[in-house]
Amino acid sequence: MTAVTDTAQPHTALPPTGTVVTAATNPATPGPAIIGTGAVTDLGALTRADIEEFLYHEAALLDAWDLDGWLTLWAAERTRYVVPCNDAPDGNPATDLVLIDDDELRLRMRVERLNSRKAHREYPHSRTNHQIFNVRLGEAADGELPVTASFTVWRFRNGRASYYVGQHHYRLITDDGGVRIRTKRSQLDMTELRPAGDLAIIL
Repeated sequence: MTAVTDTAQPHTALPPTGTVVTAATNPATPGPAIIGTGAVTDLGALTRADIEEFLYHEAALLDAWDLDGWLTLWAAERTRYVVPCNDAPDGNPATDLVLIDDDELRLRMRVERLNSRKAHREYPHSRTNHQIFNVRLGEAADGELPVTASFTVWRFRNGRASYYVGQHHYRLITDDGGVRIRTKRSQLDMTELRPAGDLAIIL
């Protein structure tokens, strides 16, 4: 008779019924090779799972309002964070009106303002839920990895819920042995901003 060995893996404890697991409630932190000083030198060697963990970590930082931590995910120079107008998703910030067009200086100024009491629409801070899905990687070229990801961001404030739906377009690079964001373009699929009213948070 041949002995049968039980090779079943231990079960992971599930959250209570009705609990929604998001990047904020289960912020799996990527290893140092992804977000910190590690050994990432070849963007082409990164898997979709690697990039998903990086994006989930970004979402967790935003939901926790750790904006200083979020800034550390960005490259040191030539950065750009753009949110086009919802009626012109392909708009060029150089020639078209956009909702947000931040270089590294304006990005730091935005974070400084949101961290202070001067941001009246976000003091105290809203509760947010950044959801990332449908992550797709392009071909790495010229030291950059193009990544697209669909998003839904919920904002809860003063008893009111609003939402933003669209697609992120990233250009990722390696810096100091970790992955960093060179550019992020958040295109809204919504035909109007009326459900949200304004855009005072970071998508």
